[in-house]
Amino acid sequence: MTPDNPIGRLDDDDYPAYTMGRAAEMLGTTPGFLRALGEARLITPLRSEGGHRRYSRYQLRIAARARELVDQGTPIESACRIVILEDQLEEAQRINAEYRRAAGKDSGA
Repeated sequence: MTPDNPIGRLDDDDYPAYTMGRAAEMLGTTPGFLRALGEARLITPLRSEGGHRRYSRYQLRIAARARELVDQGTPIESACRIVILEDQLEEAQRINAEYRRAAGKDSGA
């Protein structure tokens, strides 16, 4: 993605493309739920020049996972903590796999 090619942003999972209303609609929830996720520091939406919250696709996936847990009866604060821990575990596993691949290449030479 370059400043000359704003269309490239369409494929960027971190680009804040969705308004609060649209994000809530896509998740089948309320704007208040998204605000609660922000207050719990699960997701931090970017702000438009006018101060409106904007969400990325990555943030919407995180919010959708939190909603699943809340819908199953998990308190929102606990759901947010679970999602954070799941995300950290996934990242640690990705890094571990990279190290294994790198070690495999080094030992095979």
